Amino acid sequence: MSTVDIEQIKQELAIERELKLRQSRKLFWEFCMTLEQDFYQDDRLYLKEICDTLQALYEGTLINKKTGKPYRKLMMNIPPRHGKSRTLVNFTKWLLGINNQNKIITASYNDDMATDFSRYCRDGIKETKNIPTDIIYSDVFPQTKIKDGNASVQTWALEGSFFSYKGVGIGGGVTGKGANILICDDLVKDIEVATNDDALDKIWKWYTGTFISRAESNSIEIMNMTRWANGDPCGRILDSEDADEWYILKMEAYNEKTDTMLCDDVLSKERYLYLKRQSDPLSFASNYHQEPIDVKGSLYKDLLTYDDIPQDDKGNSKFEQIISYTDTADQGNDYWCTIVAGLYNGEAYLLDVYYTQEGMEVTEPATAKMLYDNEVNLAKFESNNGGKGAARNVERLLWDNHNTRKTVIEWFHQSKNKKARIVSNSHFVMKHIYFPHNWNIRWKEFYKAITTYQKDKRNKHDDAVDCLTGIAESINNHIVIKLFKTSL
Repeated sequence: MSTVDIEQIKQELAIERELKLRQSRKLFWEFCMTLEQDFYQDDRLYLKEICDTLQALYEGTLINKKTGKPYRKLMMNIPPRHGKSRTLVNFTKWLLGINNQNKIITASYNDDMATDFSRYCRDGIKETKNIPTDIIYSDVFPQTKIKDGNASVQTWALEGSFFSYKGVGIGGGVTGKGANILICDDLVKDIEVATNDDALDKIWKWYTGTFISRAESNSIEIMNMTRWANGDPCGRILDSEDADEWYILKMEAYNEKTDTMLCDDVLSKERYLYLKRQSDPLSFASNYHQEPIDVKGSLYKDLLTYDDIPQDDKGNSKFEQIISYTDTADQGNDYWCTIVAGLYNGEAYLLDVYYTQEGMEVTEPATAKMLYDNEVNLAKFESNNGGKGAARNVERLLWDNHNTRKTVIEWFHQSKNKKARIVSNSHFVMKHIYFPHNWNIRWKEFYKAITTYQKDKRNKHDDAVDCLTGIAESINNHIVIKLFKTSL
C-alpha cells in the first residue's frame, strides 16, 4: 500500500471519528453507542426509546397532548437489569457535557446507592485512555472537566461552575443546593419496604418535603423505579392532581400478546420463565411487569400459615371433616376455583387449591380427581351460572373415573351480595383459616389474587376470594351443625 493510500485512509478515519463525536454531542443515543457500544446496540430498540425520551424531555420536545405544552416530568418503570440506571448515569454525563452550567441532584434509596451513582458519573468524566484510538468522554466533551479540589464522592463541580452534582440517599440533606435537573433512581429498595406503610410514608415525606424543594424554575424531574405498590412515590403521584404532568415510560419484560421479550439478549424467555417459577409472584409482577402489589389497600392484612396439620400422638390427622368449596367460572375470563380444607376445632387448614381459566372439559375431571385424592367428605358448589351442571358432572366423574361415592356433592344458589359476603367474612378468614407456609409458591396465581384483593376498589377478579369466603361460611355452618348435634 502506497504512502498516499495510507494517508487517505487516515484522513477518512479522522473524518469518520469527527462525525461520530459531533453526533454524540448532538444525540444522547449516539453518545451512549459511542462510549458503550457493547451494551447500546442498534437492535436494542427499547434502549433507543429510553434515550430518545430522555433527550426529548430535556429539550422540551416531549409534548403533553392534553395541554400542548412540553412535559417537564418523566416516570420510568422498566424491568431490572435492562440498563435504566446505567442510562441515567450516562444521561447525567451527557447533560453536563452539552451544558456545564447544568446542576443535577440525584436520589437513591440509601447513601451507598447514591455514592455509586455519583462515582460512575464523576469517574466517567475523568476517564483516561488505555488505547490512543479509543473514544472516551473527554474526546466528546473536551471542555467538561472536574474541578480540582471539588470532587468528593457525592458532591462535585465542573471547572467554571460552583456546583454541578450532588447524590443523596433517602433522609439525606440537600440544604443550600438547587438544581434544574432532579433524578430519583430507585427510591424503594425492595418488596419489604414496599409492604411497609411507615417506610413508604417516610420516603414520600422526604421526597415532597426535602428533595423536590430543591427544584429551580423550569426544571425537569425524572422518577425511575419499579412499580411496587399504590403507596410508593409513583403510585402517590399518579393518584394526585398532578398525574397529568408526568409522561409515563412503562416497559414490561415480556409481552404476552405478541409472545416477545423486551430484549432477548438481556433477558431470554427461558430465563424469564425460570424466574417466574422461582420468584414470589407479587415481587415478580412488580419487577417484570410493573404491576403494583396493592398491599396497602388489600382486604386481607394478615393471614395465618401452618407447617404441619393437626395430628394426634400417633401422627394421624385430627381433622373432623374435609370439605371443599367450588366457584365455577361465570364468564370466559373468570377463574374456576376449588379449595379443599380440613376442619378442626372451628378452624380450617387449606390442603389443596385448583385455580384456573381452563375450560370445563379440563376443570371438571381435574376437580373430580382433586376431591378423590384429598378424600373430601363434602363438596359444595355454587349453582349460579352453570354451577349445578358442573357439580353433577363432577359427581358423575367421581364414579366413572374413580369408582367412589364417598364424596357428597351439594349445590346451592348463592343469593347473597358477593362483595358484602367477602368483606363481612374477611376478619374470620384472617383469624381462623390457615394457609401452607409455602402457599405463595404452590398456588402462585391464587396467592396473588388473595393478597392483592382490594377492599374499597373495583377488582378485576373475585373468584378466589369468593371461594375462600365460601370456606369461611362452611366452617361456621359446620360449627352450628356440630353444636346442634351435641345438644340433642
